[in-house]
Amino acid sequence: MIRPRRSLLFMPGSNARALEKARNLPADGIILDLEDSVAPDAKAMARDQIANAVVAKGFGRREVLIRVNSLDTPWWIDDIGMAGKARPDGILVPKVSSVQDLNAIADRLADINAPGSIKVWAMIETARGVLHAEKLAAASKDSETRLAGFVFGPNDISRETRIRMRPGRAAMIPMITHCILATRAHGLEILDGPYSDFGNVDGFAAECAQARDLGFDGKTLIHPGQIEACNAIFTPPREEVEDARRIIAAFAQPENASRGAIQLDGRMVERLHADMARRTIAIADAIAATGN
Repeated sequence: MIRPRRSLLFMPGSNARALEKARNLPADGIILDLEDSVAPDAKAMARDQIANAVVAKGFGRREVLIRVNSLDTPWWIDDIGMAGKARPDGILVPKVSSVQDLNAIADRLADINAPGSIKVWAMIETARGVLHAEKLAAASKDSETRLAGFVFGPNDISRETRIRMRPGRAAMIPMITHCILATRAHGLEILDGPYSDFGNVDGFAAECAQARDLGFDGKTLIHPGQIEACNAIFTPPREEVEDARRIIAAFAQPENASRGAIQLDGRMVERLHADMARRTIAIADAIAATGN
């Protein structure tokens, strides 16, 4: 089943008002955060608030992820223990750099008998994580890892590598495409990281369009004001969906049943275009079902 992931908004677990607000936002997903947005002395309180929010449900069609603390902290084991009981759609693990990290998460989830419906998302935000992206994606073949996809983390990568964040992210394109290729080679999803300057509307729109064109499935966000623009940019345009339906209809004609390529509207269309068209229609229909 194709699930829209145009926009996934980070919400601080320590902010009870924000957690309540998240139930009514038009984002495709909500990431309830225990990591960067939560101070060390508020971790336990945030953990309890997130558990209560997830158990209470009320998020509708929105995908609900919990971002736990990284494996080099003293909090991650309790974070995952809570998530296993609360049963979100998935957990987002920061700074995943090796298959051993994925195995540690898998072992913890197994130890607490967490339901198989809880998936794992890996944040790729270290130099090692980028270098090992293909190995990490390949680990999804082991169902015990529960790996569903990556979230690319440009800010932490910039901090670690000293690559400067510039408009257009030219210096990061090789790393981005490497991670995207790794996910596609193993049938995973991948989301772009957040755009920090949420007051820069034009800059945000340009980065969303770039992310879409690079092949990301959507983008993680840090401000509710970014949701509408992000959803619009990652939604297939009406003309593209109509063209996709024409391609499917053309190949469905009896005279084209055995053809690998046909002429349509003055252009050559192949079976691979039909495959792409089917996905475009599926994601458009899934988005329409959300009402956003």
